[in-house]
Amino acid sequence: MNAAIPLLEVENLSVTFPTDAGAARAIENISFSLHAGETLGIVGESGSGKSMTAMAIMGILPKNAIVTGSIRLRGRELVGLSDDDLREIRGNDVAIVFQDALTALNPVVTVGDQLIEAVRVHRPETTREQRRARAIELLGLVGIPAPEKRIERYPHEFSGGMRQRVMIAMSIANEPDLLIADEPTTALDVTVQAQVLEVLREVQQRTGTTVVVITHDLGVVAGIADRVVVMYAGGVVEAADVDPLFYETAHPYTAGLLASLPRLDRRSSRDERLYQIPGQPPVATRWPEGCRFAPRCAYAVAGRCDVVVPPPVNVGGTHTASCVRVGEWKEELQ
Repeated sequence: MNAAIPLLEVENLSVTFPTDAGAARAIENISFSLHAGETLGIVGESGSGKSMTAMAIMGILPKNAIVTGSIRLRGRELVGLSDDDLREIRGNDVAIVFQDALTALNPVVTVGDQLIEAVRVHRPETTREQRRARAIELLGLVGIPAPEKRIERYPHEFSGGMRQRVMIAMSIANEPDLLIADEPTTALDVTVQAQVLEVLREVQQRTGTTVVVITHDLGVVAGIADRVVVMYAGGVVEAADVDPLFYETAHPYTAGLLASLPRLDRRSSRDERLYQIPGQPPVATRWPEGCRFAPRCAYAVAGRCDVVVPPPVNVGGTHTASCVRVGEWKEELQ
């Protein structure tokens, strides 16, 4: 594959659901691309469209979803493919790690048998012994101690962090080109979060898998992503390489997410609370006119920000932000 051609290309992707309250525009005209070997972080609050984007890429949206736009994997269009074609792609070419491993794993089947089944479905020519050996290899790859013994255990016999490792092992069983990790650390404590992220990094280094990490926490993507897409109310509001996003933030929403992070380099009083963005995200059936973040933005200007949805503005290199006041709002901080 030509290195100049992205592995994944999402262009003007929209996902809409009919509801009693009207059309719910869960995702609207989002675009981004990802090259082989890279890690992309997709960040935003709950309801921003992050997981819906992952489901659209995987082709696991509900039947009533109306999908328009384009999703291309290695140049192959995924939107509109049949269920049979999508089943061949899932697991083989693209795989997903879900947020809650306990509900994603079958509680009455050993983790070994679940890994073996994941291999069998896409490699039916292999023997039972080969699949078992592959399952043990996968558990060892994700850092499960004594994998030859743990393969006989059930999911409830593993800790939360270990179950998430099993999910990662299952997702890479057939060496997919693209691995999507949807909120992989949300249900874990801080120490285990760091361990799971380290497992993802090691897996990528060893296998060369391209990774998409979906999270609400910018702190998670800081140490793992090459590039970040920030989503709000179904759209992309900022996209940049990881360092410019943190040090040259161009959108007020991204700045709000960054301000919400706890900082070890900042002294604070015992009673001081972390910053939180005021208000609530809008409902998908009633997106506000103009910039969807304007009702919560301290820098919004009536007659400008509430008129039209702002298009992406290039602020340097591949860094873009959808804000009519790019550059201006920062001057008000001086």
